Amino acid sequence: MTINNIQDEIIEEFSIFDNRNDSYQYIIELGKNLLPYPEQFRSEEKLIKGCQSKVWVHPYVANGKILFYGDSDSTLVKGLVSLVVRVLSDQKAGDIVKSDLYFVDKIGLQQMLSMNRSNGFASLVKQVKMYALAYQTQEI
Repeated sequence: MTINNIQDEIIEEFSIFDNRNDSYQYIIELGKNLLPYPEQFRSEEKLIKGCQSKVWVHPYVANGKILFYGDSDSTLVKGLVSLVVRVLSDQKAGDIVKSDLYFVDKIGLQQMLSMNRSNGFASLVKQVKMYALAYQTQEI
């Protein structure tokens, strides 16, 4: 699936919720579906700077595509990580770098998050794109 196909799928999933509490609960549930984060990558180097909670992301490459492990010590943030991993994992580096994550606005995520969490989410997306950019430049 393309990044946009996955985003459209997420938008559709969130369209059934009438209030923020239901959306929060769903985000928390999504976090429970993340693959277990390998302990050897739970390091300071993989910690996302700018996040209020502890958030780790580790990229790896398979079949020319970048995949991500992610985790957080906060249940809500772990759900946010799962959304980013779901949208951007198993994609080509160039597609990740140039992606526009429009699902964030479409599901009202910015309005659901505090300023600190919103900044942390932006830091997470930025770091994932930086991993992709670093891989993309190595390919050339």
